[in-house]
Amino acid sequence: MTKALRAFALLLCALPFAALAQMPPDVVRGTVEALNGNKLTLRTESGVTDTIVLAPDWTVTVLKPIGADAIKPGSLIGTAEMPLSKGVGRSLEVHVFPPGMRPPVGHFAWNLRPGSMMTNGTVGRVAAVTNGREMTVVYPHGSRRIVVPRQVPIVEFTRGERSQIKPGLPAILMVSRSPQGALTSGDISIGADGAKPPM
Repeated sequence: MTKALRAFALLLCALPFAALAQMPPDVVRGTVEALNGNKLTLRTESGVTDTIVLAPDWTVTVLKPIGADAIKPGSLIGTAEMPLSKGVGRSLEVHVFPPGMRPPVGHFAWNLRPGSMMTNGTVGRVAAVTNGREMTVVYPHGSRRIVVPRQVPIVEFTRGERSQIKPGLPAILMVSRSPQGALTSGDISIGADGAKPPM
């Protein structure tokens, strides 16, 4: 597993699962304004400019589009989703975790859209439906039935290069926030070919 993927997994795993169930992880999305040494200036989606201090060994993760056939029984996946009814959700995106990555599994709050959730777990049953696919995602103490519409982006984690981080690029970072509000991170996630990360 690459440093980028380890960093992403460690950031997730550093969050207590009980806390995950109550509040979204600290995720910052926006557009790169500048990168000076280890300081990233990001214009967030709310219009605020944030300065994020990057770890000395900071890495880049590229979220690369893949086909729906990559979602198979036994795959470890995550999906941001909108709850439809008890135990059922509609996917907003799907990301397939690579072998060796061990994110926290379960169903917890996410901040892609108001009311959205994140479900991480192992794929059980997969079936074709009229407008896409339907899958069962299993995790300790529960499972969910997820409808994946045909147009929903499906990505996998791949390693990127620091040279790819340029002004105007959409990015997403999982950050640590000090009591004084300072932001730090160890990885910048971007979409392939400059696309906006779907998570």
